[in-house]
Amino acid sequence: MGEIRIISTSSTGFENREEAGRLLAAELSEYHNQNAVVLGIPRGGIVPAREIARALDAELDIVLARKLRMLGFEELAIGSVAEDGKLFLNHEVVGQFGVVEAYIQQEKAHQLAEIKRRTELFRRVRPKVPLKGRIVIVTDDGVATGATAQAALWSVRLEHPKKLVVAMPVGPEDTIRRLAEDVDEMLCLRVPPLFSAVGQFYEQFNPVEDEDVLRILGEVGKGSVLK
Repeated sequence: MGEIRIISTSSTGFENREEAGRLLAAELSEYHNQNAVVLGIPRGGIVPAREIARALDAELDIVLARKLRMLGFEELAIGSVAEDGKLFLNHEVVGQFGVVEAYIQQEKAHQLAEIKRRTELFRRVRPKVPLKGRIVIVTDDGVATGATAQAALWSVRLEHPKKLVVAMPVGPEDTIRRLAEDVDEMLCLRVPPLFSAVGQFYEQFNPVEDEDVLRILGEVGKGSVLK
C-alpha cells in the first residue's frame, strides 16, 4: 500500500472543479518541475487535472481506460482495458464470482468500442503522452465506489510509470484506502464521515461534455494551459 495523505475529514465542499484542482496542486508542490504527467479521468477529471498541470508545470493528458463490469453489479470492476487494448484482470474477483472467459471477452469488446469512440474524438487534438518512467498523477473530481478510478490506475500501471500518484478532491474513506493499495501515493483533500455522491461537495457541478474536454486538450497544443 502506498502512502495515504488525507488532508481533512471535514464535509466542507468546493466552489467548483477549478478550486478543487488548485487545492490539490498546493498539496502536490513537491512535483513542480519534475517532468510529471497529470491524467484527468474524463470527463469531470479534466478540469482539476488542468489546474494541477498548470501549477506544477506538468504535461496534461487524459486516461481512456474503461472498467470491465461484473454482470449484475456494474459498479464492481473485474478488470480494465487500456487505450491500447491491454487487459488487466482482477483474478481474485474473477475467481470469487466464477466469471467465465466468454463474458470477459464480450465485456472487453464492449468497452473497447467506447474507448475507440473517445480515442477517435480526443486524440485528434492531443496525442497520447507516454508514461513509462514518468511521475504520473491521476485525478478526477472525486470518487464514490472508485471502480472507474481503479480501472484507470490498473491501466496506467501497465505502462510502468516511475511513480503513480492519485490526487482526489473528495471520497469515502473505504474507497480511498482501497485505491491506495495500487498506487505509490494517495492524496485526498476531504474524507467526510457522511458521503452519498461526489456532487454534494460542489456548489457548481455542471456536466463536463466532450466539447469541454476537446477544448482543454486543444489548449495544450496551443501552449495556453500551462501559462
